[in-house]
Amino acid sequence: MSTASNPTIEPIGSDALRARYRAERDKRLRTDGSNQYLEPTGPFAHFRDDPYSERVERDPVTDEVTVAVIGAGFAGLTTGARLAEAGVTDVRLIEGGGDVGGAWYWNRYPGAMCDTASMVYLPLLEETGHMPSQKYTMGHENFAHAQRIARHFNLHENGLFSTEVTSIDWDEDAARWVIRTDRGDEVRAQFVAMGTGPMHRPKLPGIPGIESFAGHCFHTSRWDYGYTGGGPTGEAMDHLFDKRVGIIGTGATAVQAIPHLARDAGELFVFQRTPSSIDIRNNRPTDPDEFAALEPGWQRCWLENFATLQTGGFTDEDLVMDGWTDIAKRIRDRVIVEMTTTGEAFTPELVARAYEDSDDEKMNEIRARVDEIVTDETTAEALKPWYRQLCKRPCFHDEYLDAYNRPNTHLIDTDGKGVEAIDATGVWAAGNHYPLDCLVFASGFDVHLAHSATYETTGRGGRTLSEHWADGMRSLHGNHVAGFPNLFIVGLNQGANLISNVTHNLTEAATAIAAVVAHALAVGATEVEVTAEAEEAWVAQFEGSTRGFLGNLDCTPGYYNNEGADPTPAQRLNACGYPDGPVAYFQLLDAWRTSGDFDGLTFNVQPKVAPGPKSTG
Repeated sequence: MSTASNPTIEPIGSDALRARYRAERDKRLRTDGSNQYLEPTGPFAHFRDDPYSERVERDPVTDEVTVAVIGAGFAGLTTGARLAEAGVTDVRLIEGGGDVGGAWYWNRYPGAMCDTASMVYLPLLEETGHMPSQKYTMGHENFAHAQRIARHFNLHENGLFSTEVTSIDWDEDAARWVIRTDRGDEVRAQFVAMGTGPMHRPKLPGIPGIESFAGHCFHTSRWDYGYTGGGPTGEAMDHLFDKRVGIIGTGATAVQAIPHLARDAGELFVFQRTPSSIDIRNNRPTDPDEFAALEPGWQRCWLENFATLQTGGFTDEDLVMDGWTDIAKRIRDRVIVEMTTTGEAFTPELVARAYEDSDDEKMNEIRARVDEIVTDETTAEALKPWYRQLCKRPCFHDEYLDAYNRPNTHLIDTDGKGVEAIDATGVWAAGNHYPLDCLVFASGFDVHLAHSATYETTGRGGRTLSEHWADGMRSLHGNHVAGFPNLFIVGLNQGANLISNVTHNLTEAATAIAAVVAHALAVGATEVEVTAEAEEAWVAQFEGSTRGFLGNLDCTPGYYNNEGADPTPAQRLNACGYPDGPVAYFQLLDAWRTSGDFDGLTFNVQPKVAPGPKSTG
């Protein structure tokens, strides 16, 4: 591989890489960790408003439903869909946004798209009869698919949108949950499923003077097309043609938005603390003939194939063929070569060595790709990621690096220090001041791995979920919580924890939850609850487990590793996944669900009272 500016790019050896990785990590470590970020309050409170739907006043709702689902993203939608398939149609979605979609309702920034292949990312494709237009679908298509699911399973009709839950309380006498909202609603539900998502609350960087900026500013999850012009389907943001625009952040969101800003802004200034790892996306249209030839049950097959390969398992073929499975196949192939050529036994040490060698190879390729594309040597060097690929969310994009070849686009690299200050007219970084008309915060979301809701849930005996989880999340399968009957958590933690394809976690959880609800209704159970013993046994297996979301402290800081801070025992418990991995978890959950025994749960069935003698008058 060669370029005009660097004709002989040599891979860096393992020891030199380790030293460079440590140096880059150390310069970015901060004592304030996750506390470096701010809640959007005070002058930024409007960053939490809904710019896409007008909140229409209505009378409070006071009624009862069989199942209330909190959150109408893919977690809530898959749960509602599986309930409908199980014959439970009295379902109500309660959602803070003006429509379904969750992340894809809020994230309408230019260039938004999924970074996991749509054939495995978009849930319920077979059930809704939808063919994704591309291997990686754009955000507006993902939003439209969420709406399609809602229409197909009739989930809009009974929903409460632009409505925030303020509390959920268990009424022991009536065996019902009482849900109160900011609209004055008081909805009673026999069952509640909470799918509020781990990342839906925008955060801001805690930069001195951030509140003093007098120009226009917004968070990427509340993109202001009224100011920029254009729209989420890719139209030119013509209001920016004569504007100096700055964007703070170079994570997964910024990687998608920056090519569009570079195309349309008069001048664009990208303020970078840590570069993202940018692998090839190689997006392409879906072949209709190939899609039509898929056999029934194809999506489950693809999901299992992707999960198996992405977590180091073995399959006859790679159906998805993307950057996620590439690194896993490299590791697998190295292990096989070592075992067949040297006779070495399959051990954790062999796998760890294969992972390090494969990751070194991959990251050297990614850094060489920067040199291949970016023409300015100084800019290219600053865009190279010096950490392992899975230290941060891997990014895949075919236009991001090219954006820096535009004369109007300037990378302001801060060598790991971040932006120094913001004042009324612009941003201070790397000792220089950059006057700006508009400032975009691509600073991500507050990550809550166990429970991201802003309301409190109160179960038996007045015990709150916050109290029950004060020392870390406690559950069975990540879905059921002792002391909180008829309550279900729809997420990924203490379950598969498959972060490369979050929606797979959600569909499997939804399928199991729907089976439990349908069984309870069929047998006339008023309450379903996990026993304390079953919950304790499930949590006990995570003691000392290395499978978890908070990752390697040797990594450069980010939300993947708790910003480089050693996690507390509670944080580790919140972030852990099933010790035997995602595929084993999905198999366990499927066997548990289909057995019909629902081991670990109790179903409180009230005995029927025989009718008394009829009155003769």
